[in-house]
Amino acid sequence: MNKRIPIEEGDYYLTPEGYRCFTKQYHLKRGYCCKSGCRHCPYGFDKNRD
Repeated sequence: MNKRIPIEEGDYYLTPEGYRCFTKQYHLKRGYCCKSGCRHCPYGFDKNRD
């Protein structure tokens, strides 16, 4: 599961604090949920609920 996925345009944006925030596009390309509570998780994981 930990294979490297090449990062392409549209896979992330920088937050006002300077962090990379991965988009839904990147998460779908990666193919699984990491269960970290990502802002744009397309898999429906909610760390406050699950």
